[in-house]
Amino acid sequence: MKLSVLGSGSGGNSVFVAAGNTRVLIDAGFSGRSLAERLAVLSVDPESIAGIVVTHEHGDHTAGVGVFARRYGTPLFMTAATHAACSKLLQGTETVIEYYPSRAFLVGDIRVEPFLTVHDAVDPVGLTLIDECTGLRAGIATDLGRPTAQIRHALRDCDLLVLEANHDEVMLHMSPYPSSVKRRISSSHGHLSNQAAARLAKELLHPRLAGVVLAHLSKECNHPALAEQVVGDALRQAGWVGHLEVAPQHRPTPLLDVEDLRYRAGPAQLSLL
Repeated sequence: MKLSVLGSGSGGNSVFVAAGNTRVLIDAGFSGRSLAERLAVLSVDPESIAGIVVTHEHGDHTAGVGVFARRYGTPLFMTAATHAACSKLLQGTETVIEYYPSRAFLVGDIRVEPFLTVHDAVDPVGLTLIDECTGLRAGIATDLGRPTAQIRHALRDCDLLVLEANHDEVMLHMSPYPSSVKRRISSSHGHLSNQAAARLAKELLHPRLAGVVLAHLSKECNHPALAEQVVGDALRQAGWVGHLEVAPQHRPTPLLDVEDLRYRAGPAQLSLL
């Protein structure tokens, strides 16, 4: 299994995942052209994408879904409520496959296990993706107002996590945002802070966890180095020795090989718990 965050933040979000002979995108929050350009950085042909799995309808996750689907004939996977909320982006010629939250489905060699999240969207989900050939698991959880027991359960055995670290609590408080926006971001239906992400990451630690990618950082209320420090310190204090990086907004992360990350963590990781 291989994964790259094509870009993440308020300006757009998309994740590329490959397992076996299958390549998928999780969300498509950039223009069709930008998505193709970001895939080209990874030497991935847009026509090879077997499907786009949409987590919720917000524009920073869906801006390119319609154009990309029509241009390359890519099926779209979304819940019925999200499908309805994305109607203005679609022309009716796209292949749309509706899925149910909490019910697994297959896209080629990848089993997708959606789970409900808490966010101010009509039907938001997070995803666990399982390589049917190797059993490797990647969890993608951004746009989380708060971590619930269901979210923790869904992400408990992942080999790689893409986890939201949206804002620093002090920077948000001091920001020029209106009070209503500050309340929304910090609410139980908003976004996870660095501190909340650190707590959740520690709760999800287990010997197989080989990598964590921090995503959906606020441009105004966070810094990559700060997010990495807060979450990294918490994980290292718990004895974790895996790979940690921050997904930028304007370019893809390197293509992460999950099996290689597990190998590099080595025997030290097995003594974690």
